[in-house]
Amino acid sequence: MRRLQDLLVSDAVPADGRLPPERDLAARFGVSRARLRHALDALADKGTIYRRQGHGTFAAPPVVCGSTALSRIAREATPQDVMEVRLEIEPALAAHAASRARADDLARLEQMMLATLDQCERAAYETADDIFHYNIAVAAKNPLFLEIFGSIRTVRKLATWSDARRETHTPEVMARFGGQHRALFEAIAARDSAEAARLMELHLLDVNQTVRRRATEAHPA
Repeated sequence: MRRLQDLLVSDAVPADGRLPPERDLAARFGVSRARLRHALDALADKGTIYRRQGHGTFAAPPVVCGSTALSRIAREATPQDVMEVRLEIEPALAAHAASRARADDLARLEQMMLATLDQCERAAYETADDIFHYNIAVAAKNPLFLEIFGSIRTVRKLATWSDARRETHTPEVMARFGGQHRALFEAIAARDSAEAARLMELHLLDVNQTVRRRATEAHPA
């Protein structure tokens, strides 16, 4: 449904990406809820929208909103704090994704991996990178892990240094990280949990070193 796809990229979608209830969308577009649900199912299969049971339907991977604790953590946490946690969590997510991902999970993951290979603009790359890592967490098939990962994403997005992080994404860095994403996807698709965990750790270590190097260059001792 073209009008629904236009809505997803319009200013009408709130900052948290949450879409209106199905009954409201059906009334807005003048279609039955069954037809609307069919369109939403097709977009969800493509990874264009995201559903979280009990939370709603989102135009982008949802973040945890309204949490005073996460807002406080975002004010206090440094990029290094976040990377320490990611290095503990995401290799395990990659390993679980390799053993548990369904065919539709792999299709969405491949789509987002390819998107990270085809971006020359920093903001677009960061969006594709974010959704790629989010879909690995989804493919791990553990709701508690996904909630923890969602909290990490929320802190990253709320932190005051989130925009500055984008400056590390030079064309050379984006190309290197994209190649790492390809290798990581291939390990997950091959059901090689150990290799997926190893590659995720190497990728995050490279991300961490790149961010630290950029910070040193910007603020030399």
